[in-house]
Amino acid sequence: MKSGYLRFEVRRALRDSRFLVFAVALPVGLFVLLSNLFQSQGAAPAYLMSGLAAFGAFKAALDTGARTAVERGAGWQRQLRLTPLSGLGYLVAKGAVAMLVALPPVVGVALVAALTADVRLADVAWTQAVFGIWLGTVPFALLGLLVGQLCSAQNMQTYQGGVLLLLSFVGGLLIPVSSFPPVLAAVAKALPSYWLAEIGHGAVFGNGRLGVALAVLAAYTVVLGGAVVVRYRRDGARA
Repeated sequence: MKSGYLRFEVRRALRDSRFLVFAVALPVGLFVLLSNLFQSQGAAPAYLMSGLAAFGAFKAALDTGARTAVERGAGWQRQLRLTPLSGLGYLVAKGAVAMLVALPPVVGVALVAALTADVRLADVAWTQAVFGIWLGTVPFALLGLLVGQLCSAQNMQTYQGGVLLLLSFVGGLLIPVSSFPPVLAAVAKALPSYWLAEIGHGAVFGNGRLGVALAVLAAYTVVLGGAVVVRYRRDGARA
């Protein structure tokens, strides 16, 4: 990967201040609203913190990756194929930027949870809740890239919104999956977003399923990574 291109992508992402502010403000705002509604329910703020940190992280990563659809529509990818930059280098740079913008929402939700909802964890648990969720966002960055490679600039937001709703609401990020009907609970546990939140839940309530969460997210990473590479190559063959 050409480091110059990576620096270019990082600078471009950091200049998009409106996107970064919204990426942090949405999950933080939802946490403040919902934690106030359920403040009397014991561990509810800690549960919400994990779910909304996961939501903020994968939404930022998904949105960043999916925006490659705009570049495809504008012919930017075709231009890059004529440069020394390899296809793998391009995809890795895009994934790295998606991971970069995924960190501020996690940190923002954790800070607000500690300062406004009196969420208290040991240092090791905070490290897992913040950096564990962030590192677990890798498959969502790949999913965003796959959406960007499959969709056009015109229909990207439709597909992106559908994926986001599925992962967030069906994934049980706001409502415990234990309250779901059995069929819906089974669907939730097949989604990567459920297991991403479980990394944070494990930091709060115990790591009984941390190994399963890591294995599921690793499997999604392998499958989605392969799908992104295959799709990018097919797209290049048609160019």
